Amino acid sequence: MNKYIERLYNGIIKENPTFIIMLGMCPTLATTTSAINGLGMGLSTTAVLMFSNMLISALRKTIPERMRLPGEIVVVASLVTIVQLLIQAYVPALYEALGIYIPLIVVNCIILGRAESYALFNGPALSFFDGLGMGIGFTLALTVIGSVRELIGAGTIFNFRLIPEAYSISIFVLAPGAFLVLAVLTAIQNKLRLPSATNGDAPEEFVCGGNCMGCFSECKEKAPEKSEVEKKEAAV
Repeated sequence: MNKYIERLYNGIIKENPTFIIMLGMCPTLATTTSAINGLGMGLSTTAVLMFSNMLISALRKTIPERMRLPGEIVVVASLVTIVQLLIQAYVPALYEALGIYIPLIVVNCIILGRAESYALFNGPALSFFDGLGMGIGFTLALTVIGSVRELIGAGTIFNFRLIPEAYSISIFVLAPGAFLVLAVLTAIQNKLRLPSATNGDAPEEFVCGGNCMGCFSECKEKAPEKSEVEKKEAAV
């Protein structure tokens, strides 16, 4: 398989950030009140993921080790600001619906997770496709969850009515509905023994495997050995 296609497959299927690794649960639960909101948040995050991965990869040998995380956050925050202003200018309805969750993309653990685990150790082109794959996987997951919640809670999908309003269950478009839908989807994964961070069958190559506390330590263990020049630069 072509290495660029593999990065797309990896993010969409093999290591889907929502259904498999289960990262970014805050926007997943908060913004999927409808299919269009899930799609909008997913695409916004995808844009940030692609270009943050590419820029961090391109700058990885320039940013000093002690400034690595602040540097990554500056890159991500700058991209999020651009995306926020574009959404506010051209899709104001979506901007109003997503609200504070657009600037909170800065602290989405998927963004920094891919920067730390992949972009720091690979070239800009591969890192770009890694971000694209992860973003598409995240977008598909949010759109699916948003569609289920909208269908059951409002009887529509993308505002097209499929179920009479009298048969809708409004709790599914409220906060408890997000937990119910995600819990049911996770239960189905566990029942079918599909790879997931919650059932112990996640592939070994997962960086976090559901253990967010050990993420950075595992990243360091899997990181390639630095050259002598890089070690000297980090010590300065």
